[in-house]
Amino acid sequence: MLGGGLVPGSVLLLAGEPGIGKSTLLLHIVANLSAAGRACLLASGEESRAQVAARACRVGVDGSAISFVPGRELPAVIDAARASRPFLLAVDSVQTLRDPDSGSAPGGPAQVRSCTDALVGLAKAEGMAVLLTGHVTKDGDVAGPRTLEHAVDVVLTFDGDPRSGFRLLASDKNRFGSEGETCWFEMSSHGLAEADPASLLAPGSGELGSATALPLAGRRALAVEVQALAVSTEGPARRQATGLDPRRFALMAAVLDKVGGVPVARMELFGATAGGIRIDDPACDLAVVAALASSAAGRPVPAGTAFVGEVSLTGLVRPVPGMPQRLAAAARVGGERVVAPAGSGSSNGVRIIPAGHVRDALEWAREGVGAGTRSGL
Repeated sequence: MLGGGLVPGSVLLLAGEPGIGKSTLLLHIVANLSAAGRACLLASGEESRAQVAARACRVGVDGSAISFVPGRELPAVIDAARASRPFLLAVDSVQTLRDPDSGSAPGGPAQVRSCTDALVGLAKAEGMAVLLTGHVTKDGDVAGPRTLEHAVDVVLTFDGDPRSGFRLLASDKNRFGSEGETCWFEMSSHGLAEADPASLLAPGSGELGSATALPLAGRRALAVEVQALAVSTEGPARRQATGLDPRRFALMAAVLDKVGGVPVARMELFGATAGGIRIDDPACDLAVVAALASSAAGRPVPAGTAFVGEVSLTGLVRPVPGMPQRLAAAARVGGERVVAPAGSGSSNGVRIIPAGHVRDALEWAREGVGAGTRSGL
């Protein structure tokens, strides 16, 4: 995730919605580092020492080597860090810290900025790594619009559907390594465990309104099932998407109707992704179009097929970067062929079906993939 490890003197921000599992992930991190001989100091304003110990016991973490300090008062945290000089100071969370020199209430933008600035100064002066957790607002920002992102060296986003066990950790900013790295976890009663996304997001086969997309996630790619449902309606046609960009979803529906020849303008259209994952890679456009066309036409996409390509408003399918990773992701889930723009590079053992236009992709699907193979659109 970090491109090689924690850099001494760096400040990292772990951001996510309340209840997503930031405290549990932080506990796993400090416990593993402590067990490896790296001294860690956990400053928690969210939980007391007894509550942290109970959480460690519940998720099976050995917290005996972790030093603890209450994380409500900024001076107490800084004094404890300077006295013990840990390898990592973990603060959970920055919204609970209070700087006595700031007159505002804890959790407000002024308090958060003041506390973060003091912790950044501590990290640089003492050469210790500092890891902060921060809650995101309804607008998706941490403690207000861009309050902390510019002040820290690394921003990690912890995301997922709280109702499911699937979690995604993504690197949105990293001054010491590549951005966009991702890691997947599964939350259970025993805490977080690293998970293989291929098993969590395995695409279906031969279902109406289902198509396999291959979005990039850092240096890797995933095979994700994109689902669509087209329903005739007498009233105003709704467009609703979960896990997909709603505006781009509506654009793909318009392209399919206007230049793809599939009449969906008077249909209610719904889109979703498997596993609750959110994707915004333009390379998934062609998979969205294929899923919509499959549901509207009442015919499944040929089994073992994935779709890659950015679709323009004129229906052209444009090339996208990272084709080797995408083709490897298709091969890992048993994909036999990938519909992609012409000149997409090596096949990695997967047959590439060139498509320069949306009509090309739909026409190929209508004709099937040869003898002995189930016909599709």
